[in-house]
Amino acid sequence: MTEAPGLAEEGSRVDLQYRTIPDLLRAVAQERSDSEVVVDHSCDPVMRMTYEELLQRVNQLAAALISEGVQPGDRVAIWAPNCWEWIVALLGLQTAGAVLVPLNTRYKGMEAADILRRSHSRMLFTVEGFLGNEYVTMLRTAAEAEDLPDLKRIVLLREAGQNPDQTCTLDAFIAEHAVTADQNAVTERVASLSGQDLSDLLFTSGTTGQPKGVMLTHAQTLRAFGDWADIVGLKDTDRYLVINPFFHAFGYKAGIIASLIAGTTLVPVAVFDLDVVLDLIEAESITVLPGPPTIYQGLLNHPGFDPKRTTSLRLAVTGAAVVPVELVEAMRDILGFGTVVTAYGMTEASGIATTCRREDSAALIAGTSGRAYPGVEVRVVDSSDEELPASEPGEVIVRGYNVMSGYFEDPEKTAEAIDSEGWFHTGDVGVMDADGYLRITDRIKDMFIVGGFNAYPAEIERLLLLHPDVAQVAVIGVPDERLGEVGYAFVLATSGTKPDSMQIIAWAKENMANFKAPKYVEVVDELPLNASGKVLKFELRDRALGSLKS
Repeated sequence: MTEAPGLAEEGSRVDLQYRTIPDLLRAVAQERSDSEVVVDHSCDPVMRMTYEELLQRVNQLAAALISEGVQPGDRVAIWAPNCWEWIVALLGLQTAGAVLVPLNTRYKGMEAADILRRSHSRMLFTVEGFLGNEYVTMLRTAAEAEDLPDLKRIVLLREAGQNPDQTCTLDAFIAEHAVTADQNAVTERVASLSGQDLSDLLFTSGTTGQPKGVMLTHAQTLRAFGDWADIVGLKDTDRYLVINPFFHAFGYKAGIIASLIAGTTLVPVAVFDLDVVLDLIEAESITVLPGPPTIYQGLLNHPGFDPKRTTSLRLAVTGAAVVPVELVEAMRDILGFGTVVTAYGMTEASGIATTCRREDSAALIAGTSGRAYPGVEVRVVDSSDEELPASEPGEVIVRGYNVMSGYFEDPEKTAEAIDSEGWFHTGDVGVMDADGYLRITDRIKDMFIVGGFNAYPAEIERLLLLHPDVAQVAVIGVPDERLGEVGYAFVLATSGTKPDSMQIIAWAKENMANFKAPKYVEVVDELPLNASGKVLKFELRDRALGSLKS
């Protein structure tokens, strides 16, 4: 096998400059103490926080967590939308040596409870009332206290009007520990951490249907997103509108961590709304706007769009779907982006694998996901793991410092994902050109992407089987004009029942994240099976597409 393009490059090696994320925060806060680090328009009045103020709040929370008894390596979860408090909670728990467990804001109670239980999370930072969701109530309805024996405290990031029983606000939690909190203990805790300590445990789903916790370290996170910031050209003068949710690897790491590395100002957005986005671009002179292609297309098609409102924009990073050349050109010519790059990554590889470079042509940016990061190998192989010649399709595999140490408490799944030579098998089919630029063409796994969110049929099927009228189910992804892809479920009824498709869809929306809930449900008498009893999903896909066309 030949050495993958880019492997010999060292990159920025930010991990050597700042051992851990708390070290990074301390250094940048000292260098840029009076500069704005975050501007949050979801508050009244708008929250404008400097780096020095952020460090002060983080230290207060870290001291309270240590006083509470949080130990290095303890898992602490955050279940909340993008807001300044999310950033404080993240950096506060990591400063105390804890490991972040972010929860998708679209999760329902049983989904959140499952991850809290399996991660053994000790604390949960959350909110009440976001998009009408009462997270604490949903969680407690789904899981009795004995089902979550490790969860000791629930802290609300914001006042909820009438707070649920046995919860307190972030300010109240800090005040509760004011007497016993010790900043010397914080300094000692930070000094005791190393780059090899876990920074986060991000749960991702696979074809088994069971979410798996990806274990990644401070050093991996710093090195990966130091290089990301360097490659895309993030600057300390940038003002970065973060639409990607913080609970996702991109929003958290390419958002918060990369911005700290570059000294950027973050402007978080809790709910994507084109009117809000346009207003914020104009009001805050936004320069950086990453996101899926639908965001840029939406801006171009928005009735209130005026090129004069987006003159500050200079950098876009996109991916997760096909990007037409025409869109890349329109982003440059009409939206005003000087730099547009596409990228490919996965949580198990620290969120990175390949990316285009700023100097690449519009055709290369639209047609590929770029080439490997420094220190990362990316190859396309056949079923025997032999590297394929350029332009031949095969499975994409990744190796390097960025690959996870494994799935949390799941050595069997870890061994399935990472081979004996350290290659992570992505399950994606791709083609690599002679220059090392990768184009993703298909998925070995059945995953489909709903509005930028990965949806895994096996996980959706597992949840749908909890419905009393569903005996068997098979889920596939089908094209959708608005969201790219959506779920289509084929359901076999339990004996003596007559399931109603619309009722099952409504139940799904109540019990799982909206991107997982199938848009279509078809009740069938049988599922097509092969000789070994596996569902022939290609037959179901053809049937679904035929039904949608008729």
